[in-house]
Amino acid sequence: MSKIKLIVVKSDLGGRKPGASLGIDAIRMASYKTAKNFEYFRRFDGNNYEKIEANNLLFNYPNKYPDCKKIEELIVIFEKISDTVSKTLENNSFPIIIAGDHSTAGGTISGIKQAFPHKKLGVIWIDAHADVHTPYTSDSGNMHGMPLGTVIDDNNIECQFKELDAETAKLWERIKNVGGMKKKISLSDLVYIGLRSYEIAEDSLIKKYKTKVIRTIDLRIFGAKEAAHQAMQHLDHCDIIYVSFDVDSMDPAVSVGTGTPVEGGLFSSEAEELLKTLASFEKVKCIEISEVNPILDTNNKMAEVAFNILKSICKNIDIREE
Repeated sequence: MSKIKLIVVKSDLGGRKPGASLGIDAIRMASYKTAKNFEYFRRFDGNNYEKIEANNLLFNYPNKYPDCKKIEELIVIFEKISDTVSKTLENNSFPIIIAGDHSTAGGTISGIKQAFPHKKLGVIWIDAHADVHTPYTSDSGNMHGMPLGTVIDDNNIECQFKELDAETAKLWERIKNVGGMKKKISLSDLVYIGLRSYEIAEDSLIKKYKTKVIRTIDLRIFGAKEAAHQAMQHLDHCDIIYVSFDVDSMDPAVSVGTGTPVEGGLFSSEAEELLKTLASFEKVKCIEISEVNPILDTNNKMAEVAFNILKSICKNIDIREE
């Protein structure tokens, strides 16, 4: 059995709706449906499990920095995630992160670069949304729309429509510098899969860096396994790959159990095949699952899908480590 370490990030602070911090609990509950599944989930006990928990009571507090909400607490969470992911990789373990809202993926990327500062990092971002806003371009100020904005060191000033006060700008530069460097990745070293909801400012960056996008319809034409191979081929020049899977990349027909569902997404079987295939590649060193929100779900459907995907990922990592 491989040295997989499950890192749980229980944070709601970057999203627009609370509840994603409970995603890991819902996934664990999904494993209780059969004794076999429960025993499988128990592999993540002791040294194979680590929890990072935000002060989620802050969700309902007034926003001191409305252009990047809860950024002070998120800097702390980013630093904890970065250190944990970095140490996990340095110990030759494979980190699988189950996160609440997707904002904290910026901390994950920081941790990978902290562990491998001289390696070129490629990213496969499976998501309905581009998540590459900055405080200068975000209407909402919700940080789950900015995780990639925290790691590319491009504030997209060309599309800026508001000024930041000095304190907000300073905090934004601090969160970008978590892990010891501001530019962790380039959007030219990223592949979007399932992208279908993004704003003009984000589209500007996608075009600027010629970011590869594999749409749902593309994946459906040539299949999830081929989509995985195409993404990996596009990032062949990268030394290591991080895969980030937001469950809202799936269609609401799968489940409504996420904060920002968007029509036209992947089916659960496609998502599972995609993640399972990506997990089989040696260059893939870290995988993240985020945005399962049981408060918004029906009969824990999204968590059950996420558990099946998690199990498939682990099995393929196990196979490649044998």
